[in-house]
Amino acid sequence: MATPAEDAWPQTMRAWTYNSASGGLDKALQLQASTPPPPKTLLGKDSVLVRVSQMSLNPADYKLPELGLLSKLMIPMPASPGMDFSGTVAAVGSDVEAYQPGQKVFGRVEPIRNKYGALAEYVVAKDGGAIAAAPQGWGDSMDQLACVGTCGLTALQSIQPYAAAAGDRVFINGGSGGTGTFGIQIAKALGLHVTVSCSGANAGLCRGLGADEVVDYKEQDVSEVLKAKGKVFRLVVDNVGYTPPGQEDLYTAASAFLLDDGHFVQVGGGASASQIRSVVSRSFVPGFLGGGKRKFVMVVTKQSHEGLARIGEWMKEGKIKAVIDEVFQYEDAPKAYTKLKTGRAKGKIVVVVAK
Repeated sequence: MATPAEDAWPQTMRAWTYNSASGGLDKALQLQASTPPPPKTLLGKDSVLVRVSQMSLNPADYKLPELGLLSKLMIPMPASPGMDFSGTVAAVGSDVEAYQPGQKVFGRVEPIRNKYGALAEYVVAKDGGAIAAAPQGWGDSMDQLACVGTCGLTALQSIQPYAAAAGDRVFINGGSGGTGTFGIQIAKALGLHVTVSCSGANAGLCRGLGADEVVDYKEQDVSEVLKAKGKVFRLVVDNVGYTPPGQEDLYTAASAFLLDDGHFVQVGGGASASQIRSVVSRSFVPGFLGGGKRKFVMVVTKQSHEGLARIGEWMKEGKIKAVIDEVFQYEDAPKAYTKLKTGRAKGKIVVVVAK
């Protein structure tokens, strides 16, 4: 049985931390040159200490810390943000047999009740859920694997359970973001026909990833375009969570283009008043009162070793790639979050933590 080597455990680490993000996480981050690493007690018997090489950003990284008092109830302070990482194993718990020090890995840490996020030199990931080995023969670049965790798992979990038969048609609302770009490729790897919405500027990106049809939401009413196709879709995945002003709510309209036994899957949900109202309405307002008439599913990302490993193999086979908008150096991490908050990133934003 493996045991964590005493000399493998770091005494200090570099980390970006915050005590409060009420003025915006990107403005609150402070670079700590020497701060305590995760304690050995956190490793336990079934976890892995990872030296992070790269991490990628997700909107939840800043949305959770910016919830004010609620964030302080969910996240111990001071904390480092970030969920998704790639790196090398530094130490393993006594019951861990699948990983060895020096092995390349990637994964995801939970943001709730965890102050040790991926924007730091070291994270602790639980074996069996939050981590997977890099595919055999994987090269030195870990940027791609750092992008998989949240977006890859979310895309897989929002598509595979609901439309797994070759030829099934899926509509992905929001195809050019992190989850959308993974979703297009995962759907194609499963043999599905893919229609997506995005801006005209991102249409080429989505088609290049495999989208069969693209709807420009800035120029067309998405619901009306889908209605014109008839009841042909097995699945709708909504990565956006709200409908532009003047257009019919996508879920309310879905009975006109979703098969009777189809599913409408909403990915996560924002914290704005309009997004909260949308989730509540879609979840609880019945069809006879003006709500939707198709099965509504709210997907929240679950840790899955099997999911990470499967996506990793697809990447090795060339079926999936992470679309990376920009790579930032560690010292520029606040700028990375500033860009993420603009909502204009095409795909993922990566931060190099250690070279």
